Amino acid sequence: MNDARAIGLASVGDAEVIARLQVDFAVEFDTPTPTYEQLLPRFRALLGHPSAFVLLSGPPADPTGYAVVTLRPTVYCEGPLAVLDELYVVPALRGGGIGTSLLQRAVDEVIARGGGEMHINVDEIDVDARRFYERHGFVNIEPGTDYRMLCYLRELDDRS
Repeated sequence: MNDARAIGLASVGDAEVIARLQVDFAVEFDTPTPTYEQLLPRFRALLGHPSAFVLLSGPPADPTGYAVVTLRPTVYCEGPLAVLDELYVVPALRGGGIGTSLLQRAVDEVIARGGGEMHINVDEIDVDARRFYERHGFVNIEPGTDYRMLCYLRELDDRS
C-alpha cells in the first residue's frame, strides 16, 4: 500500500499499530481510553474474531488511518448489523479523502459479509463528523436535545 488512501484488511499482527492509533485518537480528542497495554490484547482478540474487522489505510507499518467494524445478528435486516466503532485519520492528512476511502471500504466489506445496515454513534456536538456521515448516506435516528451520543444509520440493501 503506497498510496495514503489504499485500504487493506488488518491482521492480528497489526494489533500493535492499531492500539497505538487508538491511543493517538483518544489523546487528540481528550477522551478516556484504555491504555496501550490494555488495548493490545483486546485488538488481538478482535482481529482474530470473525464478527469484526479492522481496515488500515496507507502503508501497514505507518498507517494513515483506520476503521473498526463489529457485526452482530439482528432482527431488523436479513444479514448482520454492522457498527462502525471507530474511524480515524491522522490529523495532518485529513481532508484528502482517506476517511471517505475507509468508510466506503468498510461499507463494501459489510455488504460482502451479507450485512444489511451500519450504525455509528456520533457526539451531538461534533458537527464535522455528523456532516461527514450525512454526506455518505447516514441518517441520524436520535432526537438531539442536549449533549449526547447520536445514532446514525445507513441501510445497505433492500432486504430489510
